[in-house]
Amino acid sequence: MSATASPEIPSAAAVAALRDAVTGPVLVAGDADHPAELATYNLTVVHTPAVVVGAATVADVQAAVRFATTHGLPVAVLGAGHGSSVSSAGAVLITTRRLAGLTVDEETRTARVEAGVRWAEFIEQAQKAGLAALNGSSPTVTVVGYTLGGGLGPFGRKHGYAADHVTALDVVTADGELRHVTADSEPDLFWALRGGKGNFGVVVAIEFTLFPMQAFYGGGIFFPGELAGDVLHLFREWTRDVPEEMSASVGLLHLPAAPFVPEPLRDRLVAHLRIAYLGSPSEGALMVAPFRELGTPILDTVGPMPYAAVASVHNDPVDPLPLYEHGALLRELPAEAVDTILRFAGPGAPSPLVLAEIRHMGGALSRPPAVPNAVGNRDETLYNVFLVAAGGPPDAAALHAYEQELIDALAPWSTGRRYLNFMFGGETDPQTVALAYAPESFERLTKIKQRFDPANVFRINHNIPPAA
Repeated sequence: MSATASPEIPSAAAVAALRDAVTGPVLVAGDADHPAELATYNLTVVHTPAVVVGAATVADVQAAVRFATTHGLPVAVLGAGHGSSVSSAGAVLITTRRLAGLTVDEETRTARVEAGVRWAEFIEQAQKAGLAALNGSSPTVTVVGYTLGGGLGPFGRKHGYAADHVTALDVVTADGELRHVTADSEPDLFWALRGGKGNFGVVVAIEFTLFPMQAFYGGGIFFPGELAGDVLHLFREWTRDVPEEMSASVGLLHLPAAPFVPEPLRDRLVAHLRIAYLGSPSEGALMVAPFRELGTPILDTVGPMPYAAVASVHNDPVDPLPLYEHGALLRELPAEAVDTILRFAGPGAPSPLVLAEIRHMGGALSRPPAVPNAVGNRDETLYNVFLVAAGGPPDAAALHAYEQELIDALAPWSTGRRYLNFMFGGETDPQTVALAYAPESFERLTKIKQRFDPANVFRINHNIPPAA
């Protein structure tokens, strides 16, 4: 049966044959290890696949893809589960955590990372070689999943997106073939994979360049909620003149009274300045000084720190949570835009948001990479607004409505475009996904999709459909 045929429920005999063909576990509902294999970070997405394949080898991935197409089923991929966007109901779900290969080459300043590796593991290994990559804010995100969506991290204004520095990818496409994709071997697919997320196959490994780094000046300053207006308005003015070596964001946080939250931050509104400066500590201290003059912080962790401690800049939670995310790209951040964010998420606001973040963009993030890729919306974007709310399924509509109301209120200063890695899980229709790209880029992506996945096997995601 081809991938274009109607889906069928795989028989017990077919599943048994798949078990015989792969090294890792093959599970269906009712198997003892089934719930653990489906463990995910974002608990708002419930995975109920027809079959789960815990890929232990690349050959396992190939067998799973071929099994899916034979039975007319879509393919879903689960790494850490931060980017889970669509339920995998009825799909063949491939979990990648066993693909754990990691090589850091100190001499060539390059790395090769398999699909199951998380940033925490990579950072620990790279630090030993005095090297760094454009990691994300969370240490528990997988390197591959984060990078395929662009990869916006703490050093972005100096070095751009993580996808800009990828030199090769190993991907299993819808035909079950393993392809080593580079700018020379498959230029169209190479362009599309870097920014097109999981729409073109299962990426089992990537290779990318690294940067010399032992330490940087960074961390976070937590201010009491009553200073939120002062912090955000200073951030707005301050970011007009900081050099590209300074990457920064500010978040309005209302964290729960949970064990993973430091006691002084529990169940209260705080304004959290996050910085990563790739210059001397003395220069960094001078730049941060205006914030320290605003008032006494709750916590101040900014100072020289080793690259291995980079996750402490944002201090993202590492335990699974039910999260609803939304975002907008802004071309400017006038006082009126800051006041709008404060009205929805500042002191006295009836906000259900756990986080309302303003991230400074520009610098290398606004320029095209040396080797073009699909990551879009660079030149007009000066700020990225990222919203996070937490709650169970009964709260979903109300939480998303509140986020949408804030995004709509920012429309006068918005580019009207989106960043793919920060898109809400439910926003998977092609019209919304297209906002992550320039119109001509999205059209090109659909044509490449038609070439490599005409049946849209890889559709359990923020989907790019094949061209008609």
